[in-house]
Amino acid sequence: MGIRVYRPTSAGRRNSSVNDYAELTTNRPEKTLCKRIPKTGGRNHRGVTTSRFRGGGARKIYRIIDFKRNKDGIQANVATIEYDPNRNCFISLLHYKDGEKRYILAPFGIKVGDEVESGDSSEPKIGNAMSLAVIPAGLEIHNIEMRAGQGGKLVRGAGNAARIVAKEGDWVTIVLPSGEMRMLRKECRATIGRLSNPDHQNVRIGKAGRKRHMGRRPHVRGKAMNPVAHPMGGGEGRANGGRHPCSPTGVPAKGGKTRNPRSPSNKRIIRRRKSKKQKQAM
Repeated sequence: MGIRVYRPTSAGRRNSSVNDYAELTTNRPEKTLCKRIPKTGGRNHRGVTTSRFRGGGARKIYRIIDFKRNKDGIQANVATIEYDPNRNCFISLLHYKDGEKRYILAPFGIKVGDEVESGDSSEPKIGNAMSLAVIPAGLEIHNIEMRAGQGGKLVRGAGNAARIVAKEGDWVTIVLPSGEMRMLRKECRATIGRLSNPDHQNVRIGKAGRKRHMGRRPHVRGKAMNPVAHPMGGGEGRANGGRHPCSPTGVPAKGGKTRNPRSPSNKRIIRRRKSKKQKQAM
């Protein structure tokens, strides 16, 4: 695991770096767990742009990931550790004893040949999945469900991990990577360990073309547009927007509250996520 920096033969090479992918064991995905998803270019079914600055990019084949980890009581061997173009952490192919194959998010430190299992009777070791009720407090966890049986929704990014800090009755309190502290039902499942590829945050893109390969088109500033195209557009000379930063539909872009105050999960948040100033002060 590490970051590779090339000899600066060009301006793009000089400022870019890549992951060396030393942990990967194969570059061929399991065909039975792959499907092709058509590109949308940020458009909906009517051809209207709903997500700006998307389009193009290299072809991607989607790998079907087992986020539910609901195959209980059957041991599985880690067959491969693979790259997934649809996410920034690595994935692992599991071969179950009954012959079934499934992909999971690869925890940091897992190796080919390791045995993993799911279910409340399994041992709390890296790669095993079980209910929050039976996971010892203080352990790092990822791929956490918000509702039992829904499949993992929280903590799925490279190098991330949450931590259990308390248990009381039917509720378990966890601390998320953002600093948010929230309560979840004890029946919700999670996987033990920190996610793989922690060096992802240290990779430098280096050039605009590499971002185009990822399917990201140039991002145009709102104040550089005409008034008909953006609320911050227009003005005599170099106008500074004339209002707080927002999207073309008026949604605040920097610091404005966009969370639904009537969301039922709000009452389970004990501490909001830390701001950047709070993180720097820690």
